[in-house]
Amino acid sequence: MIPAYHSMKILHLDAFAGISGDMTVAALRDLGVKEEVFQQALTSLPIQLPACRFERGDRNGITGWRFRVTGHDEVDGSGTSKYRRPQGQKQPQHSPLLESPTAHVHGRNHAEIIALLEQSSLDPEVKRRALAVFLRIAIAEGGIHGVPPETVGFHEVGAEDSIADIVAACAGFVALGVERISCGPLIEGSGHVQCAHGAFPLPAPATLALLKGIPFRQVEEPWEHITPTGAALLAEFSTSFGPMPEMVVESIGYGLGSRKTPNRPNVLRLILGTSGSSTNFKDSNDEEVIELRSNLDDLTPEHAASALEAMIAAGALDATLTPTVMKKGRSGWILEVLCEPAQADLLSELILRRTTAFGVRRHSLQRLKLERHHRLVETPYGPISVKVGSLNGEILQQSPEFSSCAEASVKHGVSVHLVHAAAQSALIR
Repeated sequence: MIPAYHSMKILHLDAFAGISGDMTVAALRDLGVKEEVFQQALTSLPIQLPACRFERGDRNGITGWRFRVTGHDEVDGSGTSKYRRPQGQKQPQHSPLLESPTAHVHGRNHAEIIALLEQSSLDPEVKRRALAVFLRIAIAEGGIHGVPPETVGFHEVGAEDSIADIVAACAGFVALGVERISCGPLIEGSGHVQCAHGAFPLPAPATLALLKGIPFRQVEEPWEHITPTGAALLAEFSTSFGPMPEMVVESIGYGLGSRKTPNRPNVLRLILGTSGSSTNFKDSNDEEVIELRSNLDDLTPEHAASALEAMIAAGALDATLTPTVMKKGRSGWILEVLCEPAQADLLSELILRRTTAFGVRRHSLQRLKLERHHRLVETPYGPISVKVGSLNGEILQQSPEFSSCAEASVKHGVSVHLVHAAAQSALIR
């Protein structure tokens, strides 16, 4: 057996036939994420969704799950109903996920989506990742239409089915608790897609904008392989692109798309595993990161705090503001944001949009980090989550999570300090 301190939990997205939001949710379900995870996330939203359910089916002999949000006039790129069953096909097995009266298709703007998610009772990490996914889409659409991201109007992506896809997918990814997500080679069709802008050559405008910095190629197939929702999800969660990394495979999931395609099965394959025992110190603990820096001399404290929150919500590894004295004796700030290379463009643009910066400096750095995982410790106030940092199997750091302590303090009517002290005491017992 591979020692736990040598392993890293890895998820590989094998999008050999493309990726969409519903395919992603279905593949996560087939991978082993419990149906209750998706149900809880969707019922946490302050809107009435149409009926959502999982169905078993197959594509070219590959069996898996489909995720369906019904009650919408869903049309695919070929102009046919997205969920029309071919004549003579048997009614598939299905399990109800969320049954409620059907709702009409509604396009929302980014500000409405933010309000919807902020008002929800979603898990904080799921909410953060969902907000980041929609921010990516807003920046992409805003660039296409020449409007600020916060005012951009979503069409297909603002409808209930796309909201359900994104929120459910984020809940599934978070539930897996993986430390690294990679994505295999991507393909896109070379036909046309019918969207809110009319007939448009593939890739669709928003999809192409979301795939900036991500390698993909077109194939001679006249249908859409990568949807904007799928592009936004893989851009948000994937940290590397290329062949599957070395791993010991533990589970495989297949998410079925809406079409039956002749050249390849219309499925998304997810592969879950752990890094092998041959993983060395450098591979596990040394990684490339990008540091973004900008000097700001006319930013109010309120706007500074808002900018930091936006950076973290968009997926920055860390973000800090340091007071400083600038030229001509003026007080100012130094904004420093640490991120993964795939996020550098998104966060650089966000700095330019959300602060008074006229430019962003970017530096490539090597980051040496402890291997990290979480565990629970029992206290008089219930189980508390603790972040553990180790080096080559030796535990060097253990720190109770503040959010876990704060939640317990509210539940039991005591101070956060008491809960934190109780968790610290449990660590040394």
